[in-house]
Amino acid sequence: MSGGLYSTDKKDFDKTLDLTKIKPYGDTMNDGKIQLSFTLPVSDSERAVEAAKQLIKKMGLEDPSIVHHHALDKDFTFFVAYASVVHTIDYESIHVETVDVDTMTMSETDDYIKENIKKKVVIVGASTGTDAHTVGIDAVMNMKGFAGHYGLERYKMIDAYNLGSQVENEEFIKKAIELKADVLLVSQTVTQKNIHIQNLTNLVELLEAEGLRDKVILICGGPRITHELAKELGYDAGFGPGKYADDVASFAVTEMVERGFV
Repeated sequence: MSGGLYSTDKKDFDKTLDLTKIKPYGDTMNDGKIQLSFTLPVSDSERAVEAAKQLIKKMGLEDPSIVHHHALDKDFTFFVAYASVVHTIDYESIHVETVDVDTMTMSETDDYIKENIKKKVVIVGASTGTDAHTVGIDAVMNMKGFAGHYGLERYKMIDAYNLGSQVENEEFIKKAIELKADVLLVSQTVTQKNIHIQNLTNLVELLEAEGLRDKVILICGGPRITHELAKELGYDAGFGPGKYADDVASFAVTEMVERGFV
């Protein structure tokens, strides 16, 4: 018997991997097993469990099993379930636009700037608009950095200015002009009603109106940011989860050289 999500006879194990038809892996290849969780606005009961199963089936999943449920309060129930995905994905046909750069270490970036730019690079960053979250911008900008990756303030050849949170786009641009910024770094965490899209788009429009868009490297980052989205909005690059100061710095300085900002 299997010790994973489901019990399966070993003779039925499928070991075939076809990247043109992949589906989730639970106990064995191609079994399609997934785990999902959600809350329903009903009291915890057998009727609620049945409602959860029916909802899962309407999602296009098979063999739903409610493995855990408990009341959040008298009118809300939380569920954890297992089910099977029927559909497959052609993995080989998927193409994702990513930042194309070889990430350098901090010392390598400093050496690159000395050799190719020959002056300190000025990077101004902030969480703009109404966004009050600073964890992302601090992780990239502050000297101590995050997860063993030093922040931009620690680089010898970078002057990094972290303006903090809730910085209006107009004020951000004003400060960038004052500091003669080479690179603008915008962090966006709040995404309700796509407010990050509106704010990021507004910044590009303001930079274009000031005639500055083509004079700076413009980068955005955040938990819902992808490079593809950033490019669509008019940015030079976008960095999502799992990216650090060295990724941002490597792209920024090499992009400056490629575009003749030296």
